[in-house]
Amino acid sequence: MPIPSKYDRQVDRDISDLFQLRSGSAFYATLIASPQSDGFIFTGEITPEGGQAVPIDRVWSVGERWRLLQNFTRDTTAPATIFDRNVRAFGPDIQHVLGDLRVAIVGAGGTGSAVAEQLVRLGVRHLLLVDSDILSASNVTRVFGSTPREVGQPKVDVLRAHLMRIAPDLICSTIQGMVTVQSVAQALRSSDIVFGCTDDNAGRLVLSRLATFLLTPVIDVGVLLSSDSAGVLIGIDGRVTTLTPGAACLVCRNRVDMARAAAEMRTPEERQRLADEGYAPALGQVEPAVVAFTTAVAAAAVNELLDRLIGYGPPERPNETLLRLHEREISTNSAAPRPRHYCDMAQGKWGAGDEEPFLGQLWGAE
Repeated sequence: MPIPSKYDRQVDRDISDLFQLRSGSAFYATLIASPQSDGFIFTGEITPEGGQAVPIDRVWSVGERWRLLQNFTRDTTAPATIFDRNVRAFGPDIQHVLGDLRVAIVGAGGTGSAVAEQLVRLGVRHLLLVDSDILSASNVTRVFGSTPREVGQPKVDVLRAHLMRIAPDLICSTIQGMVTVQSVAQALRSSDIVFGCTDDNAGRLVLSRLATFLLTPVIDVGVLLSSDSAGVLIGIDGRVTTLTPGAACLVCRNRVDMARAAAEMRTPEERQRLADEGYAPALGQVEPAVVAFTTAVAAAAVNELLDRLIGYGPPERPNETLLRLHEREISTNSAAPRPRHYCDMAQGKWGAGDEEPFLGQLWGAE
């Protein structure tokens, strides 16, 4: 059993000060692990300089598979009976993992609300919802949990109230703000995984950096409906891109419109002036959106999370899934970082964490 002995304790006392002096770290950590067929079990502690030791209760491992390993002393009670069908599908251990995952969802609209409801019904019990928008009348046609009574309320509040009715034991925090604001982006640091369900390009630029600088995987989704000159729907395209350390970011994949991202970061007055002068794209157009299509793409995103946790897919997983619903076709692909881009491992940005500036980018005043 991975339990520290009195000799382990003495070694920690003998070397902790020297370790912090030589490494420059503000923390000293120990981990005792015992291998198992599906990973390892462990106990551990982390001690801040001049402080008291705090138990390490979980290890989040990110690679082709994602594993949440919990402390050897964790609670091993059986999952609640409401999850019986889930447990029959993928076992009690995965159900425990879902209950302990810290998940952030950026965007509480058609895709974000559908992702959130599926996650909560699966058993996720720690959520952070981020969105700056107010629910409009046209949102009600696709935002899960919304009714005409909630029009005018913040989307995050509407969605949280709905999710709490499904799972009263849910721990759900909300931020009514944009991820392009530094304090909002920093709130994502405590998340194990982030779902990017925002439709703005500037927000995607921020989310794209999380997998490199914080080693936090991001599942980014997008839906595009296109029509011909007569207004007839001819294209229903969905995208689920999984951002992990070692995979191409959204910029390397050309999934971000850089001109629109730059325009979105300007004040409304600046945007209008530049648009009038032909130097910036016009923003604010209302894009078509249909609940059947946003929900289908949301389901594909949740499937990506489950596959990464459970491993029912191919051993070498693609990092993007494209859905052409109008053609009833699904394809997958993988892409590597461009040389010398921040997501390229050779640039030394993996796990850079809270360096200044945060995420290696400049931020505007809040």
